[in-house]
Amino acid sequence: MKHTELTRRRTFGIISHPDAGKTTLTEKLLLFGGAIHIAGAVKSNKIRKSATSDFMEIEKQRGISVATSVMGFEYNGYKVNILDTPGHKDFAEDTYRTLTAVDSVILVIDCAKGVEEQTRKLMDVCRMRSTPVIVFINKLDREGRDPFDLLDELERELGIHARPLTWPIGIGTRFQGVYNLFDKQLELFSPNKTTISDDIIALNDLASPLIDEHIGADSAAKLREDIGIIEGVYESFDEEHYRDAYLAPVFFGSAINNFGVKELLDTFVTIAPSPQSRETNIRKVDPTEDAFSGFIFKIHANLDPNHRDRIAFCRVCSGKFERNKFYYHTRLDKELRFTSPTSFMANEKSIIEEAWPGDVVGLYDTGNFKIGDTLTEGEQFSYKGIPRFSPEIFRQVFNRNPFKAKQLDRGIRQLSDEGVAQLFLRQQGNIKIVGTVGEMQFEVIKFRLLHEYGAECDFQPLNVYKAFWFTSEDDEQLKRFHSLQYHHIAFDKDDHPVFLAEGTWSLKSAQDMFPEIEFHLTSEFKTDADAVLSIGQWEKSSNMRHR
Repeated sequence: MKHTELTRRRTFGIISHPDAGKTTLTEKLLLFGGAIHIAGAVKSNKIRKSATSDFMEIEKQRGISVATSVMGFEYNGYKVNILDTPGHKDFAEDTYRTLTAVDSVILVIDCAKGVEEQTRKLMDVCRMRSTPVIVFINKLDREGRDPFDLLDELERELGIHARPLTWPIGIGTRFQGVYNLFDKQLELFSPNKTTISDDIIALNDLASPLIDEHIGADSAAKLREDIGIIEGVYESFDEEHYRDAYLAPVFFGSAINNFGVKELLDTFVTIAPSPQSRETNIRKVDPTEDAFSGFIFKIHANLDPNHRDRIAFCRVCSGKFERNKFYYHTRLDKELRFTSPTSFMANEKSIIEEAWPGDVVGLYDTGNFKIGDTLTEGEQFSYKGIPRFSPEIFRQVFNRNPFKAKQLDRGIRQLSDEGVAQLFLRQQGNIKIVGTVGEMQFEVIKFRLLHEYGAECDFQPLNVYKAFWFTSEDDEQLKRFHSLQYHHIAFDKDDHPVFLAEGTWSLKSAQDMFPEIEFHLTSEFKTDADAVLSIGQWEKSSNMRHR
């Protein structure tokens, strides 16, 4: 039973640069998976009928995904778990954390725009964790770039070896379908934006004259020529190379018109990895182990505003999770029992009795959890690789309604626990500072504070360039640094001291004066050295950005 449940799990994230069609692809995967029957169309960045995976009110108004959605469905004997992530760069940190909870990734590329800024950053995170990647080149119903040029750019810009598993027949108004190199068959589609199309024609032989009849002699000749180049130039598909994150299978299609989506899903469940082993601070945990363990990668307060609930998203890593069983919270050193664990279909929740490695379980929370917390059956360890990154923008919080001070404080802290932004406290004057990676996060915070907590606030810009966690084995240096730099020091939500540098010059000055102190750009400096960007790298990238 355990082996069967483990091998049929497929847990993956969908990532992209904004507007590449990620949320639309998610909808269509759910459509082909039978989880929904009519997809909500997302067009021109405005939601006419809100997409299934965009359930927060501000997402519906703005037509963007700002929170990670978790959706599961059964497909051809597999249990598929999709984690749909924010595409907007201002919410990149939520996406980075979500990538710690998946076993593979589907990367969506706009055929007209190719590789974009956010695409590169997301691939860096995938590469850091050796996460297998499948590429879906989207919007083939629109005019775009030559497919071979796109493949060259993928390899050059993202540092991956690409291997087409489907190939487009035409592009834009001439787009007729795809040839499936994986199954050696031609599949033609008619545009259908809301339901599954039944008019699929399968032709197993590329040399068959029936191909000429269906797509025309010129298109057939071009297709045969392209397939010949692919087979002669690109590496043959190897499942192990894909799972080792060396080779990236590439699919072409149009998500909004259902072109190429079924081929992607059918191939994905066949080749994608089942749940894998994961590192903790003391050992590697295998998913086949009998004892349950898992970690919290996301917290969402007020998923249902009517009930003021707070849900922690737990990725099951080993064993079997069971309802009403006590589990050990390693950070708090206490046992907790969950009477109403839930599974998700976007904002639709249902109580479950059990869950297996790869599943994401929603745990109702009264404030026990922080992102990165680990649950076990008694063993004392913590899963690695869920750091907080240094923010880009810092602003001081001002309360606009003194009668709602408690609501503001509770709201800011809960949103911080969710990872929407980072909260830093200056002890002098009890000053609250919010740090984000983008301007839009402040808009989301103000919106949610008002609509979910009844609190109003303003944000005032601060002269802070970067936040650095700092450590030292020299206690005297630490005390002296605290004493001399107290007006530049704040504490994060875990009470760790943070140096708020006004610029590269202030960091350099601090390093020269206190050589025994180490400065870190992530909060996980003690357990995940690979995730720590060196100060030199940061200065180099900062200088390039501000030239």
